[in-house]
Amino acid sequence: MALPSITAQDRRARLVARHRLSPPARTDDLSTLVDDLVCLHSSDPVSVYLSAAARMATPALEAVDQALYEDRTLLRHHAMRRTLWVFGRAYARLAHHAATVDVAAVQHRNLAKQLAAGGYPEGTYEKARIEIHDLLRAEGPLPAREVGLRLPHLATPVPIQAAEVALHSRVLLVMGFDGEVLRARPTGTWINGQYRWAAADAWVPGGLGAPLPRREAAAGLARAYLRAFGPATREDLRWWAGWTVATTKAALQDVGAVETTAGLVLPEDLESPEPVPSVALLPGLDPTTMGWKQREHVLAPELVPHLFDRNGNGGPTIWVDGAVVGGWVQRKDGTVAVKLLTDVGSEAAQQVDAAAHRLEALLGDVRFTVRFPAPMQGGLLA
Repeated sequence: MALPSITAQDRRARLVARHRLSPPARTDDLSTLVDDLVCLHSSDPVSVYLSAAARMATPALEAVDQALYEDRTLLRHHAMRRTLWVFGRAYARLAHHAATVDVAAVQHRNLAKQLAAGGYPEGTYEKARIEIHDLLRAEGPLPAREVGLRLPHLATPVPIQAAEVALHSRVLLVMGFDGEVLRARPTGTWINGQYRWAAADAWVPGGLGAPLPRREAAAGLARAYLRAFGPATREDLRWWAGWTVATTKAALQDVGAVETTAGLVLPEDLESPEPVPSVALLPGLDPTTMGWKQREHVLAPELVPHLFDRNGNGGPTIWVDGAVVGGWVQRKDGTVAVKLLTDVGSEAAQQVDAAAHRLEALLGDVRFTVRFPAPMQGGLLA
């Protein structure tokens, strides 16, 4: 029997709709927006805000702040590939039990070795964990520096390779992987990547929620991924989730993934929408840019050296009709400079310029530096 056919054009139409890149698809419901993408990359804090704003009907940076730090419907947490993400609450729970628990186990082993090398007695981590949790429950959220000032006996050094890190900072990091603490409001503005720490059960009721069996959580995360990014290959999912081949295979079996000419989809998801015109300026590490290991359906191979660094991190990109066509950068004077690497026609080029001006207005006086700049950005900044 022939496989169901899904073309590259179909795939682009699906992502334009599902990733909310066209004006009719945009929404100011940030929980829905983030869930539709599964999560937002948070290695660069700017990405969270600009990924959300690019998909909002009425872009507003303050609304992202509200969701993260007031309503707390969005949570920042380490998960797949030891990366920092922003999730809605339900997907934060899924990702924690499907991916973070494995990362946390490695972190515990590493910390145990580091404490032993530093001459710390057995039980040091557990005692420190309890003290820090109690402090954050009573007085948090607090930055790591303040935790060290409040608990100075936990500010002693721990050897890590050729450096030393304060015990309380290292414990906080491992507690974060365990889901016992969460990153709260940053210590500076929204472009700052240094966060206060909050006890998870004080920050949101129930913290990350009740435990889930790992296989159930993995199936849930695979279903969310395929809904957002399917068709996708097994290797796409394995890479995105940071799983082993065995975990990936089991998760795909559990969701009943169906093979098509373009990759795997959910069994109920064989229909593709009609293409809708769209233009979007997406930030570095946007989830759409980073959603697949193999990106030929959205990114011509000759553009990769211009837009991705040597470690595979995608910089700020321009998207037209579901495909990457160029890149952009914010200059020191606040202007957003764009460069098209593909001929998109005069009408789409004018829409790209208009999108750049809207982004300038949104950013206002804010100036930021991309954490993982694209190779082409040097020329745009000149």
